[in-house]
Amino acid sequence: MSAADAVVIGVDYGTLSGRALVVRVSDGAELGSAVHEYAHGVMDEALTARRGEPLPPEWALQVPGDYVEVLKTAVPAALREAGVDPGQVIGIATDFTACTMVPTTTEGTPLSELKEYADRPHAYVKLWKHHAAQAQADRINELAHSRAESWIGRYGGFISSEWEFAKGLQVLEEDPEIYAAMDHWVEAADWIVWQLTGEYVRNACTAGYKGIYQDGSYPDPDFLHALNPGFAGFVAEKLDHRIGQLGERAGGLSAAAAAWTGLPEGIAVAVGNVDAHVTAPAADAVAPGQMVAIMGTSTCHVMNGDRLAEVPGMCGAVHGGITAGLWGYEAGQSGVGDIFAWYVEHQVPGRVSTEAEGRGLSVHELLTEKAAAQPVGAHGLVALDWHSGNRSVLVDHELSGLLLGVTLATRPEDVYRALLESTAFGTRTIIEAFNSSGVPVTELVVAGGLLRNPFLMQLYADITGLPISTIISTQGPALGSAIHAAVAAGAYPDASTAGSVMGGRRKNAYTPQPEAAAAYDELYAEYRALHDHFGRGGNDVMRRLKAIRRRAHQQEVSA
Repeated sequence: MSAADAVVIGVDYGTLSGRALVVRVSDGAELGSAVHEYAHGVMDEALTARRGEPLPPEWALQVPGDYVEVLKTAVPAALREAGVDPGQVIGIATDFTACTMVPTTTEGTPLSELKEYADRPHAYVKLWKHHAAQAQADRINELAHSRAESWIGRYGGFISSEWEFAKGLQVLEEDPEIYAAMDHWVEAADWIVWQLTGEYVRNACTAGYKGIYQDGSYPDPDFLHALNPGFAGFVAEKLDHRIGQLGERAGGLSAAAAAWTGLPEGIAVAVGNVDAHVTAPAADAVAPGQMVAIMGTSTCHVMNGDRLAEVPGMCGAVHGGITAGLWGYEAGQSGVGDIFAWYVEHQVPGRVSTEAEGRGLSVHELLTEKAAAQPVGAHGLVALDWHSGNRSVLVDHELSGLLLGVTLATRPEDVYRALLESTAFGTRTIIEAFNSSGVPVTELVVAGGLLRNPFLMQLYADITGLPISTIISTQGPALGSAIHAAVAAGAYPDASTAGSVMGGRRKNAYTPQPEAAAAYDELYAEYRALHDHFGRGGNDVMRRLKAIRRRAHQQEVSA
């Protein structure tokens, strides 16, 4: 086989499905792809994998077997669509939503697959948007600040309820039997590589961003003991393992995985990675100052910097966390596309759906068209984009959404536009936090499904005041994984080099419109006033309402 014929496969594990993409190594051409939807989806109201027992608020679970089905179905289907011989494949790599955690036995069997634990919610995968560990996160943060732990500043002063330690502590305190049975607390990004290779390797990306691994170590046992005496051995007994760097070969494809996928046994399998972080080289946007925003159900913002700085509310600063040799920064918004989908599904009147259907449009397209016809500020509204909590810069998933200014004249498209704007205001808040901390953002590079909405992209340019470049590929994370597969297979020396050949972006696809940008400055000031009032202790009503909701749920379950 000539080098020109070599291909790699990237597998992107999203919130609801997994996608396999076949990519030519020599030029990044995307030859074929396939998607497999998870049979069990997201279990956030009931444990539907079993008898449908109700789950408490803020939970989000998944079934790990659904991830393996992606390998068995999407990979062969993508190969068929590409029309390539499996013998041309030299490597495979995967990426995952994070932080998504799997409790396993020593051999890597998920506890949910053991008969004795199949009815126990804590035995299942905790998806990234499982936010029920906020109380544990609050205690971690309070203790870290009281002890002046050196690592807390690397995370902008806050550890999230989405991450490894808070979720692990929740398991211990709510189901000690599951905690005791758990030999490994594994990022899904690493678990799927384990299934592909038979080798358990933790990846440097999630270890650093989600696992509080800084300067070669985790929080010490004394700190963990102070949280809960039973948690003292969490790192040594459940978490610690060999760490592989991004783009490294984790191992060769096992015989079992070769049978699942139809790929040659022994080909390179790259160390696991995160969907957002692999997308930066796919957009050829790894230079300092280029912030990549992967916009879908949520938004993750990643960017390289040439120095270490502590940025308030960021999700971490990790050396080599995106590409080798640079400090990788991460921030994010827990709800973006999810907010728009919630509004359309639950709040829009039937007449709007009827009009959209009659015109051959989706409801999103119709509302966008109507919203785009308005001058800035004509709706008289401002919203807070916290329907799924706040990841950055407040790092508080007890916060909730807010819509201010509603009158009897408010129309569906008014609210829709205010929600679109709120997410852009959230991104601007993150950018300003980076700028004020000495990590300047000079270009916003957008990837993800929301690129399909040009009005939203222009709105982001106007609100942030930055030129917006857009990734060329419509499958950024899968392409990014394929790029890392090429590196793991030895086709390129590093992800930056591979990305410059296999990736790409449309530079300055959208630029700020001065008149609209000036008008948005006034609305943004109102957003920030509400942001600081409700998010920084001016009024804790959102937290109190969440507590009332939990008590009511518990009373309902106990009745």
